[in-house]
Amino acid sequence: MRKSFVASVIAATLAGTAIVGGVAAQARTTGDPAAATSRPGLTATLQSDADVLQNYGAPGVLVKFDTARGDVRVRSGYGNVARRTPVPWNAKFRIGSFTKPYLAATVLQLVGERKLSLDDKVEKFLPGLISANGNDGRKITVRQLLQHTSGLPEYTNAMTSMGTVEGFQKTRLRTWTNPELVALAMQFPSGFAPGTGWGYSNTNYVVASLIIEKVTGRSWQQEVHRRIVKPLGLRHTYLPGTTPTIPRPHAVGYQRFPGPDATPTDPRYGKPIDATLLNPSLAGPAGEMISTADDANTFLRALVSGKVLRPAELAEMQRTVATNDELRARWPGARYGLGIVWAENSCGGYWSHGGDIPGFMTRNGVTPDGSRSVMVSINTDSLKPKPGVKLPAVDITTDLVDHALCSAH
Repeated sequence: MRKSFVASVIAATLAGTAIVGGVAAQARTTGDPAAATSRPGLTATLQSDADVLQNYGAPGVLVKFDTARGDVRVRSGYGNVARRTPVPWNAKFRIGSFTKPYLAATVLQLVGERKLSLDDKVEKFLPGLISANGNDGRKITVRQLLQHTSGLPEYTNAMTSMGTVEGFQKTRLRTWTNPELVALAMQFPSGFAPGTGWGYSNTNYVVASLIIEKVTGRSWQQEVHRRIVKPLGLRHTYLPGTTPTIPRPHAVGYQRFPGPDATPTDPRYGKPIDATLLNPSLAGPAGEMISTADDANTFLRALVSGKVLRPAELAEMQRTVATNDELRARWPGARYGLGIVWAENSCGGYWSHGGDIPGFMTRNGVTPDGSRSVMVSINTDSLKPKPGVKLPAVDITTDLVDHALCSAH
């Protein structure tokens, strides 16, 4: 949610395309020969869609569309602007809040094993952790954490210093523990009584990770790896913890920071800096993971096709609730399940969960049957459109995702 620059940029929130941006003249790369397909028309369409994203300020774009009929892979712009080199076809990138479906699936596996219940209260596992400013762990359930209906405030609202280039540079390598992140959130009042509203908050997933650790005796990273990453063979998916680097190859992650009251079209909207080096513990279980387009598509397709969760737990994940006007404006018809979003498109609808973290933006979608999925990586989380170009009300990847998922219709 675009509650603040920090909340949308630093915390890898789903709903906000943080508005900062582009740094390169347009460069165009045709589809990857290694992803040969008999669908040249779709390749051309997705290439055009990727090129358009540069007008909105994307330095570089990588797109991978997976289907049983063959894959399509296109890219546009620059992975390294200074060197004028493209985004590597096999680039690793920070996935931000796309981490959340992995964590939610891990919780749901524990539910299926009867090690916890979605109706259990937070207080049962973490006594006294949520107990300040109207926030009460005795009233918040595990389901409400995963569904963003807990009313817990956003911990990133306390990270205001990171909203400036000076503050970001000073604290980008700081290590945060998950209890510290929760303590930041407890400085703020509850947004609403649990179960009475919907409000996207990364704090929910930090708390959920602590429950995983309490129940299993292992870190949430260990559980996600052994339950999801390893069984699915996601060899290029990482849970980096406090490691600030991204495994090679990768694009440079660029970030802009506004001056006082500056808008994306304001000259005070600063020059982009290299934000690739970052201690991901500031996002933690809400958004720390690193992956590739191939691995991320594999996970999405496996998740919705029942290869990660049993039918009962998958049904719980896909039970959605109404969100809010801001989310629905960016993703028409958006409803939130347990770590996954349902949105409408021209051929019905699809499942998705985006992610934003300094330097990287991830967008995606998968058909309800898991037969087709698309992954989009952009190497900035801060879009500054070209002169005369206005950012759309919907997410900037809406057309691309629609063209990919509805191409067989």
